[in-house]
Amino acid sequence: MRSQCIWTPCKVLTPMSFKPSTLFTFSFSKQLLLPDKSIAGTSSTRRGISSYPPLMASSPSLKDGVSTQNESTQKTQQPLQVAKRLEKFKTTIFTQMSSLAIKHGAINLGQGFPNFDGPEFVKEAAIQAIKDGKNQYARGYGVPDFSSAIAQRFKKDTGLVVDPDKEITVTSGCTEAIAATMLGLINPGDEVILFAPFYDSYEATLSMAGAKIKCITLRPPDFAVPIDELKSAITRDTRAVLINTPHNPTGKMFSREELSTIASLCIENDVLVFTDEVYDKLAFELDHISMASLPGMYERTVTLNSLGKTFSLTGWKIGWAIAPPHLTWGVRQAHSFLTFATSTPMQWAAAVALRAPESYYVELKRDYMAKKEILVEGLEAVGFKVFPSSGTYFVVVDHTPFGLENDIAFCEYLIKEVGVVAIPTSVFYLNPEDGKNLVRFTFCKDEGTLRAAVDRMKEKLKRK
Repeated sequence: MRSQCIWTPCKVLTPMSFKPSTLFTFSFSKQLLLPDKSIAGTSSTRRGISSYPPLMASSPSLKDGVSTQNESTQKTQQPLQVAKRLEKFKTTIFTQMSSLAIKHGAINLGQGFPNFDGPEFVKEAAIQAIKDGKNQYARGYGVPDFSSAIAQRFKKDTGLVVDPDKEITVTSGCTEAIAATMLGLINPGDEVILFAPFYDSYEATLSMAGAKIKCITLRPPDFAVPIDELKSAITRDTRAVLINTPHNPTGKMFSREELSTIASLCIENDVLVFTDEVYDKLAFELDHISMASLPGMYERTVTLNSLGKTFSLTGWKIGWAIAPPHLTWGVRQAHSFLTFATSTPMQWAAAVALRAPESYYVELKRDYMAKKEILVEGLEAVGFKVFPSSGTYFVVVDHTPFGLENDIAFCEYLIKEVGVVAIPTSVFYLNPEDGKNLVRFTFCKDEGTLRAAVDRMKEKLKRK
C-alpha cells in the first residue's frame, strides 16, 4: 500500500506567476501507512524500525496563510533523543563557556581560537583558488598538491619520507582525522589508553567506536608520565595508545625519554600509537619530537595534524593523517563515509601555507612567547599558581587560592563577577575529581585583550 495523502487543489504556478503569498496546502491522513516491500525493497522492521510515528498528530487549518489553531496551545515537549553510546556526553564545555561569555560580556580566554586573522598570503591563495574554479569535490583523500606539501613538511620535520598518495589522508580538521582513525582502526571492545587530561573528542569518538578506555593521569606540577603505571596498563589486550604532544590542556611536551619508553612498550606488546600533533609548531622550551620518527615506530603510528593552530585559520577545518599503507586503509575507509572529501579551495591554499619559509615559524613562535609572557606574569600577579607550559597556547593554573568549591564553580564566578572566561579542566578527565582544582587559560589572543583580561582579574579577583 502506498502512503495516503489528501490533496487540496491549488493553482498551478509558472515562474512568472509565483508569489510568496501563494500557497500549496495538503495534509497527510493521521495514520501514515508503511510502503509495500515491493516498493521499498525492504520492510520497516528489517531496517530496525518497528513502526513509523504519525507525521502529524493533527494539521491546523490555514486561512490566508495564517494558522487558525489556538496560538496559546503549547506543543508537547518531546524528550531529547540520543544513541546510548553518546548518552553521557553533554553540550561541550567550550560551547557552554562561550555562550556565557557572550551573555556577560566577558573576555574569552577559554576556547582555543585566535581573535586575530591568519596570514594574508594564505588567504589570498584561497581566494585565487576559488576564482580559478577549484570549487568541486576534491579527490577523497586530498588534493595531490596539498598531499605533496604535507609530505614535504613531514620530511623537513622528522626526516621521514612518505608517499603522499598512499600514506596521507586529508580530513576536515584534525577532529575528523581523530574520528576516522578511531572508527577505522578500533573494533568494539578494543582497549585504548589515554593520558588525562585529554581533548574531549577523544573519549566521545572512542565511545562511538565501542572501545574500552584505560586512563593514565598526568599530575601537576610537571604532568610527567607515570612510567610504572603505564607499564602495568599496557597488556596484550591493548590495541592503541593515544598521545597528544604538545599537550592540550596542560602545555606539557612529552620528553624523548617518555616517548622512547612508550615506543618500547608498544613494540613489545604489538600496540598502535595515535599521536595528535596539532601544536607541533608551538613548542617553546623543548623541541617537538614526533613519535613516528623513533626507531621501529612509523609502521605502527598514525600521526594527526592540522592547519588551523599554526596558521590561525581554525575555521577552515583542514587536517590530515599520516600512516603506513596498511593503517591508512582503515583511516580512509572511515573518512570516506564521514566527509568523503574536504574543502577544495582551502586545500590549495593550505598547500601554499605549508610551503611557507622557515622565517614564518620563527616569527610565529616569537609572537606567541610574548603573549604567553603577558598572561603568565599576569596570572601570577593575580595570585594563581601557574604550572609550566612548554608548548601549545594554553596554561593551566591552580584556582584554589580564591576559595571556590571546584573548577566549574570558579569558572562561573570568573565569568559572571570578573568578566573573564577560563575552561574548567575536570571535563578533560574520566574522573572529574582529578581536575577540580585546575582551570585552563589560552593566550591565543592579541596583546591588548590579554592585558585587559589580566587587569579585570587584578581588580576584581581576590584571594581568600
